[in-house]
Amino acid sequence: MPVLPFQQVSVSGMAGFVRRLCDVPEKSAPQAAEERGKWGSKREFILSVAGAIIGLGNVWRFPYLCYKNGGGAFFIPYLLFLVTCGIPLFVLETALGQYTSQGGIMCWRKVCPLFEGMGYASQLIIFYGSISYIVILAWAFLYFFSSFSGELPWASCNNTWNTGKLILTVNSSSSVVEFWQRRVLSISSGIESLGKIQWDLSLCLLLAWTICYFCIWKGVRSTGKATYFTATFPFVMLIVLFLRGMTLPGAFHGLQYYLYPNPARLADPQVWMDAGTQIFYSYCACVCVYYSKTNNPC
Repeated sequence: MPVLPFQQVSVSGMAGFVRRLCDVPEKSAPQAAEERGKWGSKREFILSVAGAIIGLGNVWRFPYLCYKNGGGAFFIPYLLFLVTCGIPLFVLETALGQYTSQGGIMCWRKVCPLFEGMGYASQLIIFYGSISYIVILAWAFLYFFSSFSGELPWASCNNTWNTGKLILTVNSSSSVVEFWQRRVLSISSGIESLGKIQWDLSLCLLLAWTICYFCIWKGVRSTGKATYFTATFPFVMLIVLFLRGMTLPGAFHGLQYYLYPNPARLADPQVWMDAGTQIFYSYCACVCVYYSKTNNPC
């Protein structure tokens, strides 16, 4: 088998290596790409990748892990896993998907029939991840619509879901916690109590699924167009929220407290496990390249 020159490593170069490894005819990949469809432009592919990376795994989970695992010190194992695992696997899986132009199951079957189980496992993970993400989107929609009321429902204790045992103090978050636990989640007393249907939350869930449907109902063509909004809007909002947060009193001290490194935390194996899992959790972009052209020089 020819050796791939490391000084010319790229997605297209890796695709050639995968082609020789799989021993698949040259014409099979373009034909498969035509059958499956492809991204309208490289811009759509890049935006879809950016939208996947900026998802809840990085916006929500990464700041929590950074605060939990030593602040700025957490960047040491994170960057180490990024360079040694994240980027190489991203290039390899991107090359595999770009050449085969097949789904997550067939692309592994082309490499080796025994690897087909890896494809089924990856699709199962994506399925479960999509279900969990859609529920979080439903919560976000409920908070979004609730914020249009004259008085924020989580800002007072005079609501039907409050227990009446709250004591309002300066900067108290008790009313916020009760809105989350008793109004949004409506936590029951135990597993034996199913509770009642939250119709407003169910409608928010239906809205989230409806939006997802219209984003993909025409395949990669509609998905590519949707990424112009879904990938850019989160970036804009993050910048707006960051600028707003930096104008609040004590913002610099809060940021310093958040990122102040605690090197002693690096001795904890859990910190390294969290950094590794976060890298694998974030780099889900390889599934998008199945719709790229075979000769796309990413």
